[in-house]
Amino acid sequence: MTLPSDLEIKMVRVFDAPRALVFEAHTSCEHLKHWWGRGNPLDCELDFRPGGGYRFVEHAPDGPYAFRGEYREIHPPERIVQTFEFEGMPGHVCVETLELTEEDGRTTVTTVTRFDTRQERDGMIASGMADGARQSYEALATYLTKLG
Repeated sequence: MTLPSDLEIKMVRVFDAPRALVFEAHTSCEHLKHWWGRGNPLDCELDFRPGGGYRFVEHAPDGPYAFRGEYREIHPPERIVQTFEFEGMPGHVCVETLELTEEDGRTTVTTVTRFDTRQERDGMIASGMADGARQSYEALATYLTKLG
């Protein structure tokens, strides 16, 4: 995780899977339920199209956590731009841009999350976002080996 500006968080992860498969794992509840909520049980509603939305409820050991957003851009298999809002803190909406690049059968996912204020960015960092993202991406890496 890096901080490219006062309003952004950038995360980069490499997966040992082709880009089309990594992209597909981001596009349907069938796949997302296996990895998105750190591997915890996940309720998933998804309308994967520009202007469509999503809502995920992660059932973690310490209680449920709900998230929602809207898809702004979808360019298979290389780019997704979406909003992201934690329902526990309504009104704090950020914009996430996922870019997927492939080299030698391995896919790099670069996510840049942009916030309205530095305080919102810093609050997301303090919430444990990096650990949660790492755990979810570890679950995704494991899931991709089962798909491949």
